[in-house]
Amino acid sequence: MTAICRDCLCAGAQAPGDGRCPDCGSRRMVCDRELSELTIAHLDCDAFYASVEKRDRPDLRDRPVIVGGGVRGVVSTCCYIARMYGVHSAMPMFKALKACPEAVVIKPDFSKYVFESQRIFGFVGELTPLVQTLSLDEAWIDLAGTERLNGGPPALQLIRLQKRIEDETGLGVSIGLAPNRFLAKMASEMDKPRGFSVVSKRDAVAILAPRKVTALPGVGPVFGKTLRSDGFETIGDLARADVRDLVKRYGETGLRLHDLSHGRDARAVKPEHDRKGMSAETTFNLDLTSAEDLDAELWPLCEKLASKARRDGVASRSIVLKLRRTDFKIITRRHTVAEPVQTARALFAIGRELLKPELGIPYRLIGIGMADVQDAVEGASGLFASTETRALKTETTIDKLRAKFGSNAVVAGRALKK
Repeated sequence: MTAICRDCLCAGAQAPGDGRCPDCGSRRMVCDRELSELTIAHLDCDAFYASVEKRDRPDLRDRPVIVGGGVRGVVSTCCYIARMYGVHSAMPMFKALKACPEAVVIKPDFSKYVFESQRIFGFVGELTPLVQTLSLDEAWIDLAGTERLNGGPPALQLIRLQKRIEDETGLGVSIGLAPNRFLAKMASEMDKPRGFSVVSKRDAVAILAPRKVTALPGVGPVFGKTLRSDGFETIGDLARADVRDLVKRYGETGLRLHDLSHGRDARAVKPEHDRKGMSAETTFNLDLTSAEDLDAELWPLCEKLASKARRDGVASRSIVLKLRRTDFKIITRRHTVAEPVQTARALFAIGRELLKPELGIPYRLIGIGMADVQDAVEGASGLFASTETRALKTETTIDKLRAKFGSNAVVAGRALKK
């Protein structure tokens, strides 16, 4: 099998000469001589947050939508119409609105996004347990050995999955299929939105060659500048270089660059991949100085982070406070506790103590983070329960009430601003 129609699922031994499906006439054909041999996929939800909002508000279908908030906040994501104006994720809101003044700005509703993410990856989990999620809206998938179980090769399974997600959630996803993780992610970015692209081992070097070196994982702007100054403008330049020269210049990283430039990536899809940390932060509309004002911003961040930690089943002993001054200098303070925590109560208490020595000057941002997270372990109960264990029981009950009756069903007194 070297060709599959994405509309009627017709599969053939040869790709049609005119590019049309012989059964339904569709041009949405997935064709590659190695199609039936490829098993690693990357799934990426298209403009996820914005797509959820557009689905729920059909009147926004043809309008530019930005998900973000605050005059001094940043863009969380935006729809493809807004991207045509130059808007992109992490762009300051004032720049985004200058580029696209007619955009509809919507404050993020993460409870909706988490719910839809769980639905989508629940469908994926029915195909294979080998799913490595990177965020709410993307993951790597390993479908090796699932042909008999799921009634067809991985390519066919993924096309069915893509159609099911769109039919049952009203959301579009793009999928890349390849022999390894690096090429699969590259493929998923080649045909957005609602795309399905294949990069085979045979074609990898030719597809990669014209791309900039910064398209390689681990090559950011700084390292990219170094590579360019050394004469490596494109991935093809790296592929043509002598591996010994690359190792001499960049050490172990040079060997990795050599492998990636030839489309080689030995990393496995790991469902239980290590997570080093997690955090939540907010940028203020006006600079804040007083402890009262900063505490009022810190508490909801602690609730958000603690809720995510409980949902993911993780905790941490190392808590980090982040502040950004008006001159954009970032200050971080860390505190390590004896018992891993995952409650807003504990995060807030630690965060306030870390904040006290820094008071007296204005700040434009505050954040709270958990470093070196680990799997949460149930603590002792009853008479021997710690303060954290008792708080965890309370906050877990609140999680259930909010899930059933809405995020405003239970609100802490300190969250009620004047």
